[in-house]
Amino acid sequence: QVQLVESGGGLVQAGGSLRLSCAASGRSFSNLVTGWFRQGPGKEREFVGGIKWTGSRTYYADSVKGRFTISRDNAKNTVYLQMNSLRPEDTAVYYCAAQYTMAVPTTAGGYAYWGQGTQVTVSS
Repeated sequence: QVQLVESGGGLVQAGGSLRLSCAASGRSFSNLVTGWFRQGPGKEREFVGGIKWTGSRTYYADSVKGRFTISRDNAKNTVYLQMNSLRPEDTAVYYCAAQYTMAVPTTAGGYAYWGQGTQVTVSS
């Protein structure tokens, strides 16, 4: 079992930045993949990006590539989502998710563990 707790959401003006955190606890983190998703009003949950617990490779949706960066601090069991150049269309509830797997799933169904979500609102 893995527990995930997100933090760092809030209200920001367009062009601003926010950093979300996802703190993990529970069993071993070997082969644990962490993904970030978001769900805007009236929209389906969409993949934002993901990272493996070991190694440095990250994966991003085209809509956030070059603006968002995922990183992790293994000592703190925490994964971060740094969001720069935010746009009003980035407004959504952001979730972190985790799964024991080798690849990084890009669909919500690929993850068994979810955090509670944190609201990000970007004003124009």
